[in-house]
Amino acid sequence: MHRQRVIGGLILLGAILIAAALILLRSEPEEKAPVEQIPLVQAEPVEIRSGNLMISGAGTVRAREELTLAAEVAGKLVYVNPALREGQLIARGEILFRIDTADYRNAVQTAQADVAAQGVSVLQAREEVALAKAELARFQQRGASAGNAYASVDSSDYAAQILPPDVLVQKAQAGRQMAEQSISSNGLATREPQLKSAQAGLRRAEAQLADARTALKRTVVTAPFSGVVKAEQIALGSFVQPGQTLGSIVGTADYEAVIPLSEKEAALIPQLFQAAAGNRIEASVYSDYGGTRYRWSAYVDRVNRLLNPQTRTIDIFLRIPNPMRGGSPAAKQNGSGTTATAASAPPLFVGSFVDAEITGRAMKEYGVLPLAALKAGNKIWLVRDNRIHIVAVEILQRTDKTALINTSGLGDKPVVITGNLKIATEGLQVRVAKPSLDKTASQSGPSPAPAKAKTPARATTAR
Repeated sequence: MHRQRVIGGLILLGAILIAAALILLRSEPEEKAPVEQIPLVQAEPVEIRSGNLMISGAGTVRAREELTLAAEVAGKLVYVNPALREGQLIARGEILFRIDTADYRNAVQTAQADVAAQGVSVLQAREEVALAKAELARFQQRGASAGNAYASVDSSDYAAQILPPDVLVQKAQAGRQMAEQSISSNGLATREPQLKSAQAGLRRAEAQLADARTALKRTVVTAPFSGVVKAEQIALGSFVQPGQTLGSIVGTADYEAVIPLSEKEAALIPQLFQAAAGNRIEASVYSDYGGTRYRWSAYVDRVNRLLNPQTRTIDIFLRIPNPMRGGSPAAKQNGSGTTATAASAPPLFVGSFVDAEITGRAMKEYGVLPLAALKAGNKIWLVRDNRIHIVAVEILQRTDKTALINTSGLGDKPVVITGNLKIATEGLQVRVAKPSLDKTASQSGPSPAPAKAKTPARATTAR
């Protein structure tokens, strides 16, 4: 028992001696400076541009001219243009529909007969006036020769039908001067009222003839301008009434897009409210079709002088000439990789949502920032000598993807942080990450196609 205790004590003492020897003989560790944790950030140069600002906006395309088709006269439809169907093109002057003209031709012939009859009445009245004036002149000659203008008047004279002989005698007794004044003041003696009545009847008949001819012309309805049929409710053989709506046509000579802008954005367009007075402000509208972006030329047609009460914006009306010709491709390639040409460009569709760019005021310099670089309070984080500098900028315009800023205070060749950093302080040291190969390749453009493919491409059918 005593022996085991001695052995245990010796083992414990040996362990202590070995531990002490290791401590005394250990080497001093090499001192190293602490490694600073410098954040890695993504940054890119600020795009600097010069010239006119391009004020961006978005809106909806609508028709500038829209016509509601309606009948002006009643009747049965005997012809309907086969192209008068929803979505079809209609040329200017093309007959749209025709109403039965039988009743209207008869009305014209009846009116022509009335005009002819009234013309005869006018001729007859003129002859009677001429005869009455001749009789009165003969009476005056008799009076000048015999001293009594009415002594020889008998019942066979024409004037006696108006004024009886005994009355004429009585007037002769009153004096030749008074008799002459009485006859000259009596218009019935010359039958001029009858002539005026016949002439009024002729004018009435001529007006009725003009109405009949106008009604006959209205049986044929033609397109006043080239357009697209928006709606139609018409069928051959149906009976229509005046004012009955039969369809509508949208004019294709010009479309317009309504672009709402804020007051600050509208202020960047010089002489905006003088656009309708000869100051033409150029613009462009963009629309996507089949993965390709197309562009149409436009210009500011007018500006709404009233603020939109819901959005508190100013509506800018862009006029788009020749929208049916198709736009020019705004991008080099579409989504399938095939080159888009003007021949394959679609027309601009009414009701489509488009992006717009309006020529703004000219500036010597302005910057284009991605929205990811813009921080709260309109501040950006610039990188100079691998350190952060926080700068407040003036926002000229903000879109869904970019912001236009004033370059004052940015310095020469500014580089802005776009990601990988949540919080920053003035003077914080950072490391800028190099752009990835994919991003560099996309900025430099598509790679050239091989000269010859080893195996032919095969078309696959999606199931």
